[in-house]
Amino acid sequence: MIDLAKLHFVGSELSRPECVLATRSGDIFVSDTRGGASMIRPDGQVVFTKAKNGPTDLFPNGIALMPDRSYLIANLGPSGGVYRLYLNGELEPILIELEGKPLPPTNFVSIDWVGRIWVTVSTRLFPRELAVRKNHADGFIVMIDKKGARIVADKLGYTNEALVDPTGKWLYVNETFGRCTSRFEIRADGSLGSREIFAEYGAGTFPDGMAFDAEGGVWIVSIISNRAIRIKLDGKQEIMIEDQTPDVIASVEDAYQQNRMTRAEMDAGRSRVLGNLSSLAFGGTDLRKLYFGSLFNKQIGYVNQNIVGAKPVHWEF
Repeated sequence: MIDLAKLHFVGSELSRPECVLATRSGDIFVSDTRGGASMIRPDGQVVFTKAKNGPTDLFPNGIALMPDRSYLIANLGPSGGVYRLYLNGELEPILIELEGKPLPPTNFVSIDWVGRIWVTVSTRLFPRELAVRKNHADGFIVMIDKKGARIVADKLGYTNEALVDPTGKWLYVNETFGRCTSRFEIRADGSLGSREIFAEYGAGTFPDGMAFDAEGGVWIVSIISNRAIRIKLDGKQEIMIEDQTPDVIASVEDAYQQNRMTRAEMDAGRSRVLGNLSSLAFGGTDLRKLYFGSLFNKQIGYVNQNIVGAKPVHWEF
């Protein structure tokens, strides 16, 4: 297990850096709820890009980096939608409605190796906390390609990060309160095969962000328990880092099992060093650094460790 005492921090005065991305250059990119996204240079300098226009409720959550270093932003604000934020601050709507209806508060957006865009919506309920139930499943995934946008997976248990794996064959998705990681085989036309349960989790694990390593392992991070878990090729799970007390985990677990979780339980990891862990990314020149995004820290934590990460789509951007 990674020693928390070896955790370092980079950046300053970030605002809810929920999603973190790393590139070969050493630049780190994070979502920023001041209305845009921030880049952290290797020397620690923060360059914030704020949207000049767009919805008044813009609340960046998941982000994706484009080849020109503009950002795709998932808007978790009430008006939802996906936007493209250019470096001059201009904000362009990419997807704000689907099937004639406004897109609900939007959780995450990613790109794959052939240029498709994948979007997740955790729930159709509003406020979103109504869906924080173990048996509720109305989240969905949207895929955008040259033919347009369409729902490719539905009835998921609070859909969170969704990423295409390095082979390009599988779409993995974390179902936070379904408490599992699912995957779908990607067909040639971009449609998805049947849902497969890749990993299920026990007490205290509520999967949010994910990343892949060079050995085929899948890493997920859990809010509340501040855990990073590696799922190996044989399906075995290993907790790589954890930052929570057993009594808090027991209390949250009781609330989850009784279907009475509130914002208080969801934010139970905020006072810990990892700040309610929500995202991770491999970086550094050798892809052995692990960067951690969180809901409450104002910096990005990172550790040096021995497992090599897989190169993400945006590695050379």
